[in-house]
Amino acid sequence: MSFILFGQAISTVQLLTGLVILLAIAVIVLFVRSKARAEDDALDAEHTMAALLRSQAEMQGRLAAMAEVFGSRQAELNQAIGQRLDGMSQRVTATIGEQTRSTHENLRRLQERLAVIDAAQTNIQTLAKDVVGLQAILSNKQTRGAFGQARMETIIADGLPMGAYAFQATLSNGSRPDCTIRMPNGSPPLVIDAKFPLEAWNAIRAAASPEHGKIAAQQFRRDLELHIRDISEKYLIPSETQDTAFLFVPSESIFAEIHENFEAIVQKAQRARIVIVSPSLLMLSIQVIQAVLKDQRMREQAHVIQSEVAHLMDDLSRLDERVRKLQGHFAMAQKDVDMIVTSADKLARRGERIEALEFEAAKEPAKTRPEERSKPVDNRTSQLKLRVVDED
Repeated sequence: MSFILFGQAISTVQLLTGLVILLAIAVIVLFVRSKARAEDDALDAEHTMAALLRSQAEMQGRLAAMAEVFGSRQAELNQAIGQRLDGMSQRVTATIGEQTRSTHENLRRLQERLAVIDAAQTNIQTLAKDVVGLQAILSNKQTRGAFGQARMETIIADGLPMGAYAFQATLSNGSRPDCTIRMPNGSPPLVIDAKFPLEAWNAIRAAASPEHGKIAAQQFRRDLELHIRDISEKYLIPSETQDTAFLFVPSESIFAEIHENFEAIVQKAQRARIVIVSPSLLMLSIQVIQAVLKDQRMREQAHVIQSEVAHLMDDLSRLDERVRKLQGHFAMAQKDVDMIVTSADKLARRGERIEALEFEAAKEPAKTRPEERSKPVDNRTSQLKLRVVDED
């Protein structure tokens, strides 16, 4: 058994030894193969590395060329951008300057307009104060009458000369009209009244409803009719005043409203020979009266004008005579001047002829016989005398 076991162990050992040897041979073969492969791989790696180096060199060259191109392009781009920025900055500066000047000009104009607006506002405030004062004046009957009287007096004083009118003159019945105007040709004066009933008119304006307006209109109609009757009774005096009187209304708008909405009052005033006049109509009437007065003064001074015209005609006749004498003197002087010019022309022509004869004498030959030399001189002298007599 032991021998068998020993033999089996020996065979096992041999088997293991063979296996080890086989493994060693396999390892050697593998090592040899791997070495060959490693050498092949090294050669491939060297080739790959060389290719990579060549590619790297090419890439570096290309990168250098691209860097150079990019550098030049970058410089051009920077230059172009700089130029454009300079141009844009100049345009922006010019635009800002123009906008600044325009802004300053607009501000200056705005300040001028604001100054005008301030002045207008001041005037409006002053006008508002004046309107308030006028309202206060018109609210009082006495001050309202003074206002109408002052306006009427201003119109008449501007249109007529001194002495052609009188304010607050006393009539034979003791009444004192606001104004009397002297008429031409010894006619009675014209009476003007400036007391217009304005309370009822203001009530019409201030009416809050149509019923109140109707009541105020009736009151205004009654007041105006009463005032027209008073003027007719007080101021229309036969052979002392004109048979027509003026009722002065110190407002064009009130005058228009009366003629538009109170036609019956206007007709009643006309039947009573009372003419309702506005400031413009009063001014027109004053101008007509002024023209009539001027015509009257011209007629009164007609004989003086005729005498002055006769003196003027005498002066004109004497002036015509003296002018004609002066014209005769000028004609004689002109005739003398013409004769002097004629004599001067003759003297000039004679001098020219004498100068021409001397020039011909200088051209005679020097060698001549004595009798021939004296003879031509006498002939030339006789010719000279004959020529002068002929020309004369």
